[in-house]
Amino acid sequence: MTALDLSSPVAVVGAGTMGQGIAQVALVAGHPVRLFDTVPGRAREAADAIAARLDRLVAKERLAPGERDAARGRLTAVEDLAGLAGCALVAEAVVERLEVKQELFRALEDVVADDCLLATNTSSLSVSAIGGALRAPGRLVGLHFFNPAPLLPLVEVVSGFATDLSSATRAYETARAWGKTPVACADTPGFIVNRIARPFYAEAFAVYEAQGADPATIDAVLRESGGFRMGAFELTDLIGQDVNESVTHSVWRSFFQDARFTPSLAQRRLVESGRLGRKSGQGWYDHGDGAERPEPHTAEAERPPAYVVAEGDLEPAGALLGLIREAGIEVREEDEDKGTRLVLPSGGQLALADGQTSVEFRDVVYFDLALDYRAATRIALSASQDTSPRTLAEAVGLFQALGKNVSVIGDVPGMIVARTVARIIDLAHDAVAKGVATEEDVDTAMRLGVNYPLGPFAWSRRLGRGWAYALLDDLHLRDPSGRYAPSLALYRHAYASGKREGSTS
Repeated sequence: MTALDLSSPVAVVGAGTMGQGIAQVALVAGHPVRLFDTVPGRAREAADAIAARLDRLVAKERLAPGERDAARGRLTAVEDLAGLAGCALVAEAVVERLEVKQELFRALEDVVADDCLLATNTSSLSVSAIGGALRAPGRLVGLHFFNPAPLLPLVEVVSGFATDLSSATRAYETARAWGKTPVACADTPGFIVNRIARPFYAEAFAVYEAQGADPATIDAVLRESGGFRMGAFELTDLIGQDVNESVTHSVWRSFFQDARFTPSLAQRRLVESGRLGRKSGQGWYDHGDGAERPEPHTAEAERPPAYVVAEGDLEPAGALLGLIREAGIEVREEDEDKGTRLVLPSGGQLALADGQTSVEFRDVVYFDLALDYRAATRIALSASQDTSPRTLAEAVGLFQALGKNVSVIGDVPGMIVARTVARIIDLAHDAVAKGVATEEDVDTAMRLGVNYPLGPFAWSRRLGRGWAYALLDDLHLRDPSGRYAPSLALYRHAYASGKREGSTS
């Protein structure tokens, strides 16, 4: 099954921002495009807006004037559904309400030919449920574009329970012919991106709710240590707190209130108070005119230790040993492998976040995971009230000597980046094990859909097969709510590595 022929008309129902974006993508690809909206005159306004964007593409030399003129000639605003007869594909981008989408597609079945492909751009509803109202549900497929559709490359091609393979294949190939990067996905709550991305927001909010750190510090650590383009607080302010929370609630309800997807009470209060982010002028941050962005907590300068003793290879933070030597600090290596930690001159220990808390040990400072310890500009440390001030000062001074800003947060198990990445890896393994998508498509979706620096499986390979399981298992012991319980898929993955205690492989 191949992509739709470029001579085949494509229709878009719903002339809002997303509908206009989808229409522009199909139009620039070369299709005749028909726009329809139930609000009189809105389709015409949308067509004019698309034409204006084509003009801007010409001004930026991204589109030739002749191509723009031809595209304008292929764009038509229609006043009723009957005007969509003869289309080979109808994509809807209407309000996210199941009954509205079902009613629309039932009406379309009376208008379009039997071989017309029907597509929903839903981001949170079940494609199977939408198709359940149709006489021929096999031709309905999810085509989930990301906003803004003309710019973002990812399209999740979602097969409902009754979707024909031929329909999904045609939709996939058509999206690829339009210059997009499609990924195939089963009909699961949140599909790929909105399912696997939940911990990115949830863990940041959980650290905040535990008074581990303020939003500016958490965001800075996620960016400067984790390598994420934006932190969770600034990103949800951009998305809209109401929109982000709605997706979280939808996924949580659809998974029968699974603890792994539990929404944030702090975010609920933010939405209830009308602080929706940039669009309302206030969210986690103040977006009013002249408002100053709060600075992350950064520790005062401390003297670095004269030496450190390395017990173990520090993997997956092994790059630190080279950086410490480059900074002129002596590294004394213990022959006996006692673990993956550094011993400071104070006698205290510095260890990579592992899901345990500092208060459980005599004198331990934890440091957070970094995407790249050499490139990272900030490192988070955590300590308890019982940690020796000298040990904490030596730990701060050590990382400052490596050229890092240091943020000291509360005694939060798994810290910020480590627990976030571990949970993302876990949900990715769980999704693949349940047939939602392939490992390759999951990594592609998370890199292109939400700009993660690495896909979950690439991150898992870098960190080691047993790393995420061990961290989550420790977290689960300290919070037995089920939120951090490793999935069976991750358990199997870790067990197969031979790294778990008692493994015979």
